Amino acid sequence: MATSTEEAHLKHPPGLYALFAAEMWERLSYYGMRALLVLYLVNKLGMDRKDALGLYAVYTGLVYLTPLIGGRLADRYLGQRKAIFIGGLLMALGQFVLIKPELLYLGLGLLIVGNGFFKPNISTMVGGLYPAGDARRDSAYTLFYMGINLGAFLAPWICGTIGQRYDWWPGFMTAGIGMLLGIGTFMFTQRYLQGIGLPPGREAGFYDSLKATDYVHVLLIAALTAVGVYGAITFWPYMQPLWSPQWLNQFAPEDPKLFNVAAVLYKGALLVGGLSLFIYLTEPKASKVDPALYQPLTGKDWAQIAVIVIISLFSIVFWMGFEQSGGTLNLFADEKTNLNVGGLEIASSALQSVNPLFIILMAPVFAGLWLYLGAKGISFPSFAKMGLGLLLLGLSFIVMYFANEASKDGKVSMMWLIVVYFIFTVAELFLSPIGLSLVNKLAPPKLASLMMAFWFLCTAAANYLAGIMEHTIEPYHLNLWLFLGVMAAVPGLLMLVITPVLLKMSHGKA
Repeated sequence: MATSTEEAHLKHPPGLYALFAAEMWERLSYYGMRALLVLYLVNKLGMDRKDALGLYAVYTGLVYLTPLIGGRLADRYLGQRKAIFIGGLLMALGQFVLIKPELLYLGLGLLIVGNGFFKPNISTMVGGLYPAGDARRDSAYTLFYMGINLGAFLAPWICGTIGQRYDWWPGFMTAGIGMLLGIGTFMFTQRYLQGIGLPPGREAGFYDSLKATDYVHVLLIAALTAVGVYGAITFWPYMQPLWSPQWLNQFAPEDPKLFNVAAVLYKGALLVGGLSLFIYLTEPKASKVDPALYQPLTGKDWAQIAVIVIISLFSIVFWMGFEQSGGTLNLFADEKTNLNVGGLEIASSALQSVNPLFIILMAPVFAGLWLYLGAKGISFPSFAKMGLGLLLLGLSFIVMYFANEASKDGKVSMMWLIVVYFIFTVAELFLSPIGLSLVNKLAPPKLASLMMAFWFLCTAAANYLAGIMEHTIEPYHLNLWLFLGVMAAVPGLLMLVITPVLLKMSHGKA
């Protein structure tokens, strides 16, 4: 029988549930807006399909890019708590601004920047609640992941249904209120966070909260950032020549396809260069850094870095397909799916809740499955799991191909999309948590943040590609669903083939 001390050690600290609740409300806000965005652009603002998906591509890509900046600022200057408050305020403001159609770009800009402050820092604080080597940490992240998906499940039913059934502006307002509830939850429960996430250099006690001056800083920084976003959007036409310079035309004066490739490479180099400069400028002085961090990398380190690069590049293919959920699949639900259930017609955005519901139901099953296989001594390498995840994603798009063919005779049953999202979920559980775990295990300590940043940079690229994919392959007369199926299945098979090589390069850490 366990003693009271042992039972206490097996329990999770109350701070985990505080973070769980705050993240649930924030994800309700984010996924509520995500469920509405493309439908709002097409059905309310009258954008054509290409432009709506293109804007969705830029938005979702930047949402995964700005956390690299927000996480860095929190580590160096702000601390996670202040960054979370700043990000939450900016996201709530962004949702409320979206009420006015003419302020669309300002609202999206505030959401992008706010997410950059919020997303990386609340996840980091979960790990900070547990000492190194604590067996409860994996379980804690599983519970936290459930909070993410609970918010993602509720969002389409609440924000999406209100937006589509009543009016768009109450849908966005509901998402903004959800974000404010997240901020309030975090504010009134932060005393349980065991002193983690305070500004750098501040001595922490178990019940420490931010001071009044900290909240003044939060308001000032949030206000200045909002002004900066407004200024950037206002003066964007004057900065456009830097982003899309005319000299790129010399690479492809008569071939728009080649021009598109040159433009993507140029913009990618510009973003990477800007991020590299930002990282360099925010690097602490050598006198403040552990000298051990300056030790040269070994051959083993380089091999493990190479593995991280390989799996991150494979992840681009996965998320490029998976993130069709908020774009082309959302439009398929709205335009080609029979949404009648028992005489009542549900909002098309409500189908965005199917994937998070399956995650909530199946994540514990998969966690138990990996433990059971391990206990039985059955080896199932992480790289093979990722390969199977890609193969399953490919299978889901074959299902979508047949769904699309069936829709030519009229609207199809929503069971087609439910089956697709079920396969999506299984594929996600094979790849997403496994990939994050591998990056954490394989990264040399002094490059841990950089390697995680590279993983999310690839996710940002994938989200952008997801939005522009339909338009990009259109000149080649390719079927979108078959193309995505092949693009997932072939790398999946390749991952299975090279699994022994990747295991060898991992030197026992995978």
